Parts: sequence; C-alpha cells; structure tokens
Amino acid sequence: MPKQTRVVDRRIHPSAIVESGAMIGADAKIGPFCMVGPQVTLGDGCELISHVVVAGNTRIGAATRIFPFASIGHQPQDLKYKGEPVTLTVGANCTIREGVTMNPGTAGGGSSTTVGDGCAFLANSHVGHDCVVGNHVIFSNNVMLAGHCVVGDYAIIGGGAAVIQFARVGAHSFLGGMSGLENDLIPYGMAIGNRAYLSGLNIIGLQRRGFSRTDIHSLRRAYRLMFAAEGTLLERVEDVASEFGDHPIVQEIVAFIRTGGKRSVCTPRDGHDG
Repeated sequence: MPKQTRVVDRRIHPSAIVESGAMIGADAKIGPFCMVGPQVTLGDGCELISHVVVAGNTRIGAATRIFPFASIGHQPQDLKYKGEPVTLTVGANCTIREGVTMNPGTAGGGSSTTVGDGCAFLANSHVGHDCVVGNHVIFSNNVMLAGHCVVGDYAIIGGGAAVIQFARVGAHSFLGGMSGLENDLIPYGMAIGNRAYLSGLNIIGLQRRGFSRTDIHSLRRAYRLMFAAEGTLLERVEDVASEFGDHPIVQEIVAFIRTGGKRSVCTPRDGHDG
C-alpha cells in the first residue's frame, strides 16, 4: 500500500482537485481537471491522464492508467442504495480507457466490487455494482456488465456485448461482440448471438496463451461429450468428470457447472456443437 503522503506538486496538475485524506502513491501523476475524493487510494505509479473522476472508497492498484472522462467509484446505479459504506478495488497494471464507468458494491451484494490485475477496459465499457472481475480480462468498447456478475481470468468480452446481472463468465472464455449473454458461459467456452448461445471452445485464445495440443484435444472431447444430445446436462457432466478425472482443465468446467449460480448454463444450438 502507498504511504499517506502527497507526491511532489509538479506531478499533480494545478487544475486538478485532490481532496484532503486521499492517499497518493509515489510517482503517481494526476493530470489536468481530474478530481480525486477523500477516501481514494492511488497506488504507486498510477496515472490519471486528464478529466478523470475517482470517488468513494476506491483503491486503484500500482501503475494503472486511467484516461479522460472515466468515472470510477461513484455510487452504484442501484435504486436500493441508501448511502451505506461500499468499496471499489481495482488491481495493478490495468488500462481504463475513455468514458469507462466502474461502480462500487451494495449492501445486498457484499458491499464491494473488485477488479483484478492487468485488465484492459476499452472506451465506454461499464462494470456494475458487486461484480468480481478476474485478472487479465479484456472488455472491448461499450461492453455492459450488469451488477453481481463474475468474470474469470483471461476472459475477453467483445465490443457492444451485454452481460445480464448475476451471470458468470468463465476463465479463458470469449463472448462475441454485440452478444447478449443471459446465461453462464463455461470456462474456455465461446458464445455469440442475441440471445447468446455456446458456439464452441475458445480455441484461438487457448493457442495464443500456450495451451498444449494435448490439452486442447482433451477439451474438445470433453466438450462434445458434455453437450451431446443424450441424457441430461448433469448426467453428462458426471460422465465427463469420471472420464477426465486427471485432467485439471476439464475439471474446471465440471466444477463451474456443478457450483451453479442464479443463471442456467449457456448451451449450443442445434448444429453448433463446437
């Protein structure tokens, strides 16, 4: 955590407003016309380019850069919110582009919103209240993440996509641009469409991140068994769990489905079995 000291004045533009109580890390830069609230913590090496507002009880990790007109930490867009203490935590080495909005939590959802390290939020994307976003996640332009969602590590959400409240987006998955996701997207899966359906595995993403051909082959086999026509999904999941008991990547998908949530699991349409 940064020390409770102000950086050298030349790193804070004269037009910026940094309220008393804010904790500003070493080498942080606050550009023209920014506003930083009294409960904000900016980590070492953070940079607010210009016209950025960071409010509320918000912590920004080291070396995160925030671009103009982003609104970070203002009260959640939940009509039930009555001013109770809530938090927003953003990890280190994130990029938050123009017009991004991130809301803190609510009492009904655990009172906190958290974002991991190394994430990229492109212009005008939104992180709703009480969300948990993992590490190295990418939101393309205009992504809309409703409240209470969970997004796993390395997930990518395409431009203009919308994720309904309480949905889960699994690790290493890909949600196509302009999609509307109203169900849970399994880890390593790929979904497209409005309403989105499971269209296969995120093979390109897996290859880019160095997964072996053996791992990908096993995932393909497990996927086809899991979403075959025979039996119920839960029956097929148990069959896959038994057959691939020593395969940790397949077991991630099994655990995701077994754990469940408030949404159903996104499944393939006829003729789209990956």
